[in-house]
Amino acid sequence: MPSFDVVSEVDKHEAQNAVDQANRELSTRFDFRGVSASFELNDFVVAMVADNNTQIEQMKSMLMGAMTKRSIKVNCLEFSAPSGVGKQTKVTATMRQGIDKELGKKMVKMIKDSKIKVQASIQGDTVRVTGKKRDDLQQVMAMFLSDDSIDMPLAFKNFKD
Repeated sequence: MPSFDVVSEVDKHEAQNAVDQANRELSTRFDFRGVSASFELNDFVVAMVADNNTQIEQMKSMLMGAMTKRSIKVNCLEFSAPSGVGKQTKVTATMRQGIDKELGKKMVKMIKDSKIKVQASIQGDTVRVTGKKRDDLQQVMAMFLSDDSIDMPLAFKNFKD
């Protein structure tokens, strides 16, 4: 029987490209001339350093814009509280990954409510969808991609026919 796994993960290469793009935008902005501000990505955690909170807020919008251009959902970002280190302010943005139990249950309920003839099961941080027809599985994929209530970036892996 055909099946696939729904996972929530951020493409690390695209995330690095988004951070690099935000750094390039930072270097060309007039209001950041002469300011020691930067973005740095370490294992799905983006560290933003600037001189004050106003600049941090502008950097957040730059990062979100760069991620949107790279097709990464910005809802997966969790920003920490600003912390002052000397005259610099630092904020970290963590990219959430994996489908937690609550979201998994919501996705299984969505599948059951849609009356598509497939079965869904939660397996750790993935949701496995199994059905008799490939078309039914593709309907489920389209339903997940079009739904705005799922605020995590979804990927469909391990498609077996």
